[in-house]
Amino acid sequence: MNKKLRIAIIGSRGYPYVYSGYETLVKELAERIVKKGHCVRVYCHSSLFKSKPKKLNGIELIYTPSINSKIFSQLFNSFFSFLNVCFSNTDVVLVVNSANGPYGLFTKIFRKKTCINVDGLEWLRPKWKGFGSIYFKISSKLATYFFDEIITDSKEMSKIYLKKFKKKSTVIAYGSTMVDSKDHLLNEFNLKKNEYYLIVGRLIPDNNAKLILKAFIKSGSNKKLVIVGDVPYEDKYSNDVKNLSSKNIIFTGYVVNQEKLSCLYKNSYGYIHGHEYGGTNPTMINALDLNCQILALKTIFNKEMLLNKSAIYFEKNISSISKSINLFEKKYNVLKDKNYNYNVPNRYKWDKIAGDYLSLFIKLIK
Repeated sequence: MNKKLRIAIIGSRGYPYVYSGYETLVKELAERIVKKGHCVRVYCHSSLFKSKPKKLNGIELIYTPSINSKIFSQLFNSFFSFLNVCFSNTDVVLVVNSANGPYGLFTKIFRKKTCINVDGLEWLRPKWKGFGSIYFKISSKLATYFFDEIITDSKEMSKIYLKKFKKKSTVIAYGSTMVDSKDHLLNEFNLKKNEYYLIVGRLIPDNNAKLILKAFIKSGSNKKLVIVGDVPYEDKYSNDVKNLSSKNIIFTGYVVNQEKLSCLYKNSYGYIHGHEYGGTNPTMINALDLNCQILALKTIFNKEMLLNKSAIYFEKNISSISKSINLFEKKYNVLKDKNYNYNVPNRYKWDKIAGDYLSLFIKLIK
């Protein structure tokens, strides 16, 4: 098919604002699709951008109203974005975040071809307890009614949507954001190669940073533990985690420079992954891409990602994590030998991912 597609993307904070997996997806996907000759429009949170160019790297940018709210910012912004796209000449609308499920009614009425990347099991995350959990469950269900295609990022997540919502989905993963880096960048963090464990992720309960930190202390390891990440709001849990800081536990906050982040991954002794919900996790992909040695929480999603990789698993308790750290250090050389020829699977490479999305868009408008 040679037609130039007009594609709109809604549900992220915008482009080139990189904050989480969604923004990374939007950036990597939009840039590649534009290079293939198609038109891409990204809807952005107006309040996050001081400079508001109409076009950047060939990508059209639309700035819609937004508010500074942990809970309602995305829903507020998406409302205006959906209204705008319904009156546009867009061929296909890609939506990210299952919270936008109800808005699919708008595009349904205006007969816009749509697909939605639903990400993880948002209704189970502790931060959305109460009404938030109920909303995400309803919203995810509505998404399966109103959108033409559901996109899940792992086979295990697709099984859950099929079982829970009786809806088949297209599986398309995420890719790595790692780049070439120089080892001397470690000096900025006062670190040495192979002398620290690494955790990367938001300081939220379901990433289990507090549990891992306490287990690390209990393990008696001589290594350091480096935690990259934070939350962009005042939060008791994240403050409790940061209060565990010591000479062997280092918090870097956000590291937005990809060369520095790549350096931290590449030179770590081991990457510890405590993420509990979600399918394909971007921070794990980064660790796989650089062939880090990995300790991971034993979940169906993590086991899927580590299918061809030797790793040490732990259960969600201090004792199990502590024992796993000790076991990891005991078996470190064996793990490294087993993973010597490991290559990250093709499904986690952005060119393959962009191609899969484009094939899906073409299928939708045929």
